[in-house]
Amino acid sequence: MSTLDRARRRLKAHPLALDAALAAGVLLCMVVGSFVDTQGEDGVSWGIRTPDPLSLVLIVVGAGALVARRRAPLTVLAITGTASLVESVTGDPRAPVAMSAVVALYTVAAATDRATTWRVGLVTMGVLTGAAMLAGPLPWYAQENLAIIAWTGIGATAGDSVRSRRAAVQAIRDRAERAERTREEEARRRVAEERLRIARDLHDVVAHHIALVNVQAGVAAHVMDKRPDQAKEALAHVREASRSALNELRATVGLLRQSGDPEAPTEPAPGLDRLEELVGTFRSAGLHVEVARADQGAALPAAVDLAAFRVIQEALTNVQKHAGTEAKAEVSVVRVGPNIEITVLDDGRPGDLAGQDGGGGHGLLGMRERVSAIAGTLTTGPRYGGGFRVHAILPVRSRTAVRSETA
Repeated sequence: MSTLDRARRRLKAHPLALDAALAAGVLLCMVVGSFVDTQGEDGVSWGIRTPDPLSLVLIVVGAGALVARRRAPLTVLAITGTASLVESVTGDPRAPVAMSAVVALYTVAAATDRATTWRVGLVTMGVLTGAAMLAGPLPWYAQENLAIIAWTGIGATAGDSVRSRRAAVQAIRDRAERAERTREEEARRRVAEERLRIARDLHDVVAHHIALVNVQAGVAAHVMDKRPDQAKEALAHVREASRSALNELRATVGLLRQSGDPEAPTEPAPGLDRLEELVGTFRSAGLHVEVARADQGAALPAAVDLAAFRVIQEALTNVQKHAGTEAKAEVSVVRVGPNIEITVLDDGRPGDLAGQDGGGGHGLLGMRERVSAIAGTLTTGPRYGGGFRVHAILPVRSRTAVRSETA
């Protein structure tokens, strides 16, 4: 930081001291100017003219009022203007008392708006100039009288320019602050969306595999004594389900790693190409699942493919949790125009399926959020005569692309 910058900061931190220094400088200039005779034979003479005592008093009053120019600019202008008016009418009109009024007018213009500057500036200029021309001892066309117009105009213009510059700088700062706040809000929104997405993935992974582990562990405990071979098979399924859960949890949590972490997962997200594998895990847990596909095996966008997989996974997990392994589930994947429709039906008892909405879990909520994120629709509810139905419509292509193709 340079010496000039440090001095500027100190002056800004003590505005009263700065105003006192300014008042002292104006006082010195007015006192010196009152002793200078510009009408001498040699041009400028020193000590030839001595100002009236009243002029010296008015000079001190005008300069002293400038100390309070920031706190009460209009009041200070009234005091300095009155002193200048008295000087121009009764005193020596060549004493530069009007300098204090010019500084006060500059302060008013810098501290108020442009309309106030125009009104106050014109009144000050008109009163001081008119009084000097009409009631002063000098001729109306004297240069001292004409100088009042010039100096008051300069003071008002300079103050208005400073005020305009300050307003422009403040506007730039406000825009920068708003832009910074907007960036921070956008960053917070993206973080919240990413946290919600990761929470949905964690819920889908944990709910699916833990439900399988729970069922298979129950089967193993039930047949451990009578049918140890079947118990070993159930425990093998438990081990496989837990291994799959750990792998998917590792892949999901890996998204939280830094981008430069070499251990970040590179395996693609699951999709409908792993539907048979997914259904196989439920079948191995004892749930009877039938699959019907009429999607022509078309490639889907990654977000749509993942959403379809997760909807089926969560729906079948709910069937197993709420309807038991004795229920039967049907999964259909159908391509209808620009959309792909996912339907999961089961024949569980109505009392068993009521918990899907009222159990306080996040399964159906997570499905709705996931489907809504890709502009799809999800409908869920009990079936007539028992069971539950989950139906999702996922847009494969945007509506704009469809309209362009049909045009």
